[in-house]
Amino acid sequence: MTDMQTPAPGAPEPQQPQTAAPTYQPYAPQGGAPAQPPASPHAAPPAKEKRAKNVVGIIALVAAIVGFIFACVPGALIVGWILLPIAFILGIVAVCLRDKAKWQGLVAIILSVVGTIVGVVVFFSLMASAVQDAFDGSDVSIGQPAADDSDADADVDADADADADAEDTVGTRANPAALGTEISSDEWTVVINSVDLDAEKAILKESVINEPADKGTQYVLVNYSATYTGDDEDGAMAAFVDVAFVTADGVTVNSFDKFISAPDAIDTMSALYEGATVTGNVAFQVPAPVDGVLAVRPGMLADKVFVSID
Repeated sequence: MTDMQTPAPGAPEPQQPQTAAPTYQPYAPQGGAPAQPPASPHAAPPAKEKRAKNVVGIIALVAAIVGFIFACVPGALIVGWILLPIAFILGIVAVCLRDKAKWQGLVAIILSVVGTIVGVVVFFSLMASAVQDAFDGSDVSIGQPAADDSDADADVDADADADADAEDTVGTRANPAALGTEISSDEWTVVINSVDLDAEKAILKESVINEPADKGTQYVLVNYSATYTGDDEDGAMAAFVDVAFVTADGVTVNSFDKFISAPDAIDTMSALYEGATVTGNVAFQVPAPVDGVLAVRPGMLADKVFVSID
């Protein structure tokens, strides 16, 4: 065992041996990849990867644009209503895809919602217009009542002298058309041939199920003809023609208000084809004494025309 030597005063201290800095050895966990060394603070940031194209989003966007356009076209609404829901669903799918562009899907969803709202507005606008046109009634023309040959010249002179304003008001409750006047619409021509204001005997004779008229009322029998002038290949029933009685007080009396088996009742259930005519009677129980007019509608959507009972 040797004693450590103490350096003499003023002598330089002995140099310590230099040891090399330990090199970094990445630790490789068992069964895994070696750990990466810590990044240098001066290393450049990694480049940002560009997102891949979103094919589903592009398809959704195209479908939404086309659907929006068709939703604004009245005749092609159904195409828009098919494409817009498809675009909406595809847009949601496109937004949910990872690492894909999102903006196409978002735009498709917005266009789908807005297009659906526009389509609903256009649809209800069309429906409102159609309903208005339907319930406004079709044009009805009022012809001249049938006349005897002996009165033909007198009728021509009377027509020539008639005032235009008075002619325009013919067919109203205040100025009803005369019996025998042709009342025409696009599909039907109706003529009131005659009115029996005291038809109780004829009605009671027709069937045992008919009862006497209620107290304060009496039976009226109306004979009319209905000619189908439409061109439907399947024909049409005279049930689309309506004849009703309107009292002087403005109360409408329908033939079905009381069941009455009318003599020679008109057949309203058989199909008529272009040019065919059916003629028959319809019975009403109206307040006595009888006072009023007949309301004739030559077709389900046609305007009413009022006809005198005298």
